[in-house]
Amino acid sequence: MKYSHFEVDKALDEMRIIADTREQDTAAFRKRFAACVPSPEISRRKLDFGDYTADTTIGNDFISLAEIAVIERKMSLDELAMCFGRERGRFEREFLRAKLAGAKIYLLVENASWENLLAGKYRSKLPPKAFAASLAAWTARYDLVPVFCKAEISGRIIALILRYELRNFLERGENNG
Repeated sequence: MKYSHFEVDKALDEMRIIADTREQDTAAFRKRFAACVPSPEISRRKLDFGDYTADTTIGNDFISLAEIAVIERKMSLDELAMCFGRERGRFEREFLRAKLAGAKIYLLVENASWENLLAGKYRSKLPPKAFAASLAAWTARYDLVPVFCKAEISGRIIALILRYELRNFLERGENNG
């Protein structure tokens, strides 16, 4: 179905960010989105993969990005190194589920940069060369988009990415609800 420009704008204004129930409801969680203007509505439900996605309604249609685009958030390179190390099997199964669903997955890592990763500025025995190779391989293998940012803007980045993924989906005129 093709939606009008006005319908798309209204649906984007009513977009809800969905946080996986495993994301802890902490002060940092609430602060993450407090910097967004306007502050988005946050709902919680179990996601099959990823930590954040979005949904909205447009006309009588319910549109969910849960199997189209998600964001997996890590608080640091330390946490990501653990995922590529001893938690690799669990982590890879999540990315495989996303790939099988045909979803794009953004890997947002707070307080991180390629420079720090390559220089080994993290607490892990995982060598920088192996760490970088894993991230680059998964980028190719799982349609992964790595995003590094400061923690204080991660909520704004999450909202921005999901807004434009939703806009792109609606403007293509697809319907998944």
